[in-house]
Amino acid sequence: MLPVGAPVEPLPSGRGPERAPLQGSYAKLEPLDPERHAASLFALSHGRPEDAVLWTYMAYGPFPDRGAFEAWLQDRARSTDPLFFAIVDEASGQASGMASYLNIVPANGTIEIGHIWFSPQLQKTRAATEAIFLMIRHAFEDPGYRRVEWKCDALNEASKRAARRFSFTYEGTFRQHMVVKGRNRDTAWFAILDHEWPAIRAAFERWLSPDNFDADGRQRASLSALMASA
Repeated sequence: MLPVGAPVEPLPSGRGPERAPLQGSYAKLEPLDPERHAASLFALSHGRPEDAVLWTYMAYGPFPDRGAFEAWLQDRARSTDPLFFAIVDEASGQASGMASYLNIVPANGTIEIGHIWFSPQLQKTRAATEAIFLMIRHAFEDPGYRRVEWKCDALNEASKRAARRFSFTYEGTFRQHMVVKGRNRDTAWFAILDHEWPAIRAAFERWLSPDNFDADGRQRASLSALMASA
Protein backbone atom coordinates (compact mmCIF):
# COMPACT_ATOMS: atom_id res chain seq x y z
CA MET A 1 0.00 0.00 0.00
CA LEU A 2 1.32 3.44 -0.89
CA PRO A 3 1.90 5.94 1.94
CA VAL A 4 -0.72 8.61 2.49
CA GLY A 5 -0.96 11.64 4.79
CA ALA A 6 -2.51 11.59 8.23
CA PRO A 7 -6.28 12.15 8.37
CA VAL A 8 -7.36 15.72 9.10
CA GLU A 9 -10.55 16.76 10.85
CA PRO A 10 -12.35 19.72 9.24
CA LEU A 11 -12.24 23.06 11.03
CA PRO A 12 -14.71 23.01 13.93
CA SER A 13 -16.16 26.30 12.73
CA GLY A 14 -15.79 25.67 9.01
CA ARG A 15 -15.43 29.40 8.50
CA GLY A 16 -12.95 32.16 7.99
CA PRO A 17 -11.86 34.80 10.51
CA GLU A 18 -14.51 37.24 11.64
CA ARG A 19 -14.67 40.92 10.80
CA ALA A 20 -14.37 41.80 14.48
CA PRO A 21 -11.86 43.68 16.66
CA LEU A 22 -8.88 41.90 18.20
CA GLN A 23 -7.98 43.56 21.51
CA GLY A 24 -4.59 43.52 23.18
CA SER A 25 -2.87 45.50 25.90
CA TYR A 26 -0.81 47.70 23.56
CA ALA A 27 -2.61 47.35 20.24
CA LYS A 28 -6.09 46.83 18.90
CA LEU A 29 -6.89 45.56 15.43
CA GLU A 30 -10.08 47.12 14.13
CA PRO A 31 -11.87 46.07 10.94
CA LEU A 32 -10.86 48.68 8.39
CA ASP A 33 -13.21 51.68 8.39
CA PRO A 34 -12.10 54.51 6.08
CA GLU A 35 -14.20 57.11 7.92
CA ARG A 36 -12.43 56.32 11.19
CA HIS A 37 -8.97 55.35 10.00
CA ALA A 38 -8.13 57.15 6.74
CA ALA A 39 -6.95 60.48 8.16
CA SER A 40 -4.49 58.94 10.60
CA LEU A 41 -3.24 56.23 8.25
CA PHE A 42 -2.58 58.74 5.47
CA ALA A 43 -0.91 61.30 7.74
CA LEU A 44 1.44 58.67 9.19
CA SER A 45 2.40 57.14 5.84
CA HIS A 46 2.67 60.11 3.47
CA GLY A 47 4.29 63.52 3.49
CA ARG A 48 7.89 62.72 4.43
CA PRO A 49 10.54 61.47 1.99
CA GLU A 50 11.21 58.42 4.16
CA ASP A 51 7.53 57.36 3.99
CA ALA A 52 8.03 56.09 0.45
CA VAL A 53 10.07 53.22 1.88
CA LEU A 54 6.88 51.77 3.41
CA TRP A 55 5.52 51.01 -0.05
CA THR A 56 8.66 49.65 -1.72
CA TYR A 57 7.60 46.00 -1.62
CA MET A 58 3.83 46.53 -1.67
CA ALA A 59 1.79 46.05 -4.84
CA TYR A 60 0.31 49.54 -4.36
CA GLY A 61 1.26 52.95 -2.98
CA PRO A 62 2.44 55.47 -2.23
CA PHE A 63 -0.66 57.43 -3.17
CA PRO A 64 -0.65 60.85 -4.87
CA ASP A 65 -3.09 62.39 -2.40
CA ARG A 66 -5.51 61.58 0.40
CA GLY A 67 -8.43 61.21 -1.99
CA ALA A 68 -6.69 58.43 -3.90
CA PHE A 69 -5.73 56.78 -0.62
CA GLU A 70 -9.30 56.91 0.69
CA ALA A 71 -10.68 55.45 -2.54
CA TRP A 72 -8.22 52.58 -2.19
CA LEU A 73 -9.25 52.09 1.46
CA GLN A 74 -12.93 51.96 0.46
CA ASP A 75 -12.18 49.03 -1.84
CA ARG A 76 -10.09 47.31 0.84
CA ALA A 77 -12.83 47.74 3.45
CA ARG A 78 -15.33 45.87 1.23
CA SER A 79 -13.00 42.92 0.71
CA THR A 80 -13.38 39.66 2.64
CA ASP A 81 -10.24 37.99 1.26
CA PRO A 82 -8.03 39.83 1.94
CA LEU A 83 -9.77 40.87 5.18
CA PHE A 84 -8.18 44.15 6.25
CA PHE A 85 -7.60 45.60 9.72
CA ALA A 86 -6.27 48.91 10.95
CA ILE A 87 -3.72 48.60 13.75
CA VAL A 88 -4.51 51.09 16.50
CA ASP A 89 -1.75 51.95 18.96
CA GLU A 90 -3.43 52.05 22.36
CA ALA A 91 -0.90 54.57 23.69
CA SER A 92 -1.70 57.19 21.05
CA GLY A 93 -5.17 56.06 20.02
CA GLN A 94 -4.11 56.44 16.38
CA ALA A 95 -4.53 54.00 13.54
CA SER A 96 -0.83 53.54 12.78
CA GLY A 97 -0.63 50.61 10.36
CA MET A 98 -2.51 47.89 8.52
CA ALA A 99 -2.53 44.13 8.15
CA SER A 100 -4.85 41.51 6.68
CA TYR A 101 -5.78 37.88 6.53
CA LEU A 102 -5.67 36.52 2.99
CA ASN A 103 -5.58 33.28 1.01
CA ILE A 104 -8.18 32.01 3.46
CA VAL A 105 -8.94 28.35 2.76
CA PRO A 106 -11.02 26.81 5.56
CA ALA A 107 -11.17 23.45 3.74
CA ASN A 108 -7.39 23.16 4.09
CA GLY A 109 -7.16 24.95 7.42
CA THR A 110 -4.71 27.46 5.94
CA ILE A 111 -4.55 31.23 6.17
CA GLU A 112 -1.95 33.92 5.46
CA ILE A 113 -1.11 37.15 7.27
CA GLY A 114 -0.03 39.85 4.86
CA HIS A 115 -0.46 43.37 3.46
CA ILE A 116 1.43 44.44 6.57
CA TRP A 117 2.77 47.94 6.95
CA PHE A 118 3.67 49.80 10.10
CA SER A 119 4.09 53.58 10.18
CA PRO A 120 7.41 54.83 11.61
CA GLN A 121 5.58 55.59 14.88
CA LEU A 122 4.49 51.95 15.17
CA GLN A 123 7.69 50.26 14.07
CA LYS A 124 9.78 48.48 16.73
CA THR A 125 7.12 48.91 19.44
CA ARG A 126 5.33 46.48 21.70
CA ALA A 127 2.12 47.38 19.88
CA ALA A 128 3.56 46.25 16.54
CA THR A 129 4.65 42.87 17.91
CA GLU A 130 1.39 42.39 19.77
CA ALA A 131 -0.62 43.12 16.61
CA ILE A 132 1.00 40.17 14.85
CA PHE A 133 0.58 38.00 17.94
CA LEU A 134 -3.15 38.80 18.07
CA MET A 135 -3.60 37.83 14.43
CA ILE A 136 -1.74 34.54 14.76
CA ARG A 137 -3.53 33.66 18.00
CA HIS A 138 -6.94 34.37 16.52
CA ALA A 139 -6.22 32.24 13.45
CA PHE A 140 -5.12 29.22 15.45
CA GLU A 141 -7.49 29.44 18.40
CA ASP A 142 -10.79 30.79 17.10
CA PRO A 143 -11.49 29.43 13.61
CA GLY A 144 -8.88 26.76 14.44
CA TYR A 145 -6.56 26.90 11.42
CA ARG A 146 -3.74 24.37 11.14
CA ARG A 147 -1.28 26.54 9.21
CA VAL A 148 -0.58 30.29 9.26
CA GLU A 149 1.57 31.62 6.43
CA TRP A 150 3.80 34.64 5.89
CA LYS A 151 5.02 35.50 2.38
CA CYS A 152 7.13 38.38 1.17
CA ASP A 153 9.36 39.58 -1.62
CA ALA A 154 12.57 37.58 -1.34
CA LEU A 155 14.48 40.89 -1.49
CA ASN A 156 12.60 42.29 1.52
CA GLU A 157 15.13 41.58 4.24
CA ALA A 158 13.15 43.42 6.92
CA SER A 159 10.08 41.26 6.34
CA LYS A 160 12.14 38.07 6.36
CA ARG A 161 13.78 39.09 9.63
CA ALA A 162 10.35 39.81 11.11
CA ALA A 163 9.02 36.41 10.01
CA ARG A 164 11.94 34.64 11.68
CA ARG A 165 11.62 36.79 14.82
CA PHE A 166 7.97 35.75 15.08
CA SER A 167 9.13 32.11 14.71
CA PHE A 168 7.75 31.45 11.24
CA THR A 169 9.77 28.70 9.55
CA TYR A 170 11.28 29.45 6.15
CA GLU A 171 10.01 26.88 3.63
CA GLY A 172 11.57 28.05 0.37
CA THR A 173 11.45 30.66 -2.38
CA PHE A 174 9.05 30.59 -5.31
CA ARG A 175 11.09 31.95 -8.21
CA GLN A 176 9.48 34.38 -10.67
CA HIS A 177 6.30 34.06 -8.64
CA MET A 178 4.75 37.46 -9.40
CA VAL A 179 5.10 40.72 -11.29
CA VAL A 180 4.74 43.69 -8.92
CA LYS A 181 4.84 47.25 -10.22
CA GLY A 182 6.33 45.95 -13.46
CA ARG A 183 9.18 44.12 -11.73
CA ASN A 184 9.88 40.48 -11.02
CA ARG A 185 9.13 39.19 -7.53
CA ASP A 186 10.57 36.00 -6.13
CA THR A 187 8.51 35.14 -3.03
CA ALA A 188 9.89 33.77 0.23
CA TRP A 189 7.44 31.48 2.05
CA PHE A 190 7.24 31.01 5.83
CA ALA A 191 4.71 29.25 8.06
CA ILE A 192 3.77 28.27 11.61
CA LEU A 193 1.89 25.00 12.15
CA ASP A 194 -0.75 24.39 14.79
CA HIS A 195 1.34 21.97 16.86
CA GLU A 196 4.12 24.59 17.02
CA TRP A 197 1.82 27.32 18.27
CA PRO A 198 1.61 26.58 22.05
CA ALA A 199 5.37 27.05 22.58
CA ILE A 200 5.43 30.10 20.29
CA ARG A 201 2.45 31.62 22.09
CA ALA A 202 4.20 31.18 25.45
CA ALA A 203 7.29 32.99 24.12
CA PHE A 204 5.17 35.87 22.79
CA GLU A 205 3.40 36.18 26.13
CA ARG A 206 6.66 36.20 28.08
CA TRP A 207 8.03 38.94 25.80
CA LEU A 208 4.86 41.04 26.01
CA SER A 209 4.67 40.78 29.81
CA PRO A 210 5.26 44.11 31.60
CA ASP A 211 7.90 42.31 33.68
CA ASN A 212 10.02 41.94 30.53
CA PHE A 213 10.56 45.71 30.31
CA ASP A 214 12.46 48.02 32.62
CA ALA A 215 11.31 51.44 33.79
CA ASP A 216 12.63 53.00 30.58
CA GLY A 217 10.78 50.52 28.37
CA ARG A 218 13.87 48.51 27.40
CA GLN A 219 13.33 44.79 26.92
CA ARG A 220 15.03 42.43 29.36
CA ALA A 221 14.86 39.41 27.03
CA SER A 222 14.50 39.60 23.27
CA LEU A 223 11.68 37.83 21.49
CA SER A 224 14.20 35.93 19.39
CA ALA A 225 15.92 34.60 22.50
CA LEU A 226 12.61 33.58 24.04
CA MET A 227 11.57 31.85 20.83
CA ALA A 228 14.88 29.98 20.69
CA SER A 229 14.35 28.63 24.20
CA ALA A 230 10.68 27.75 23.67
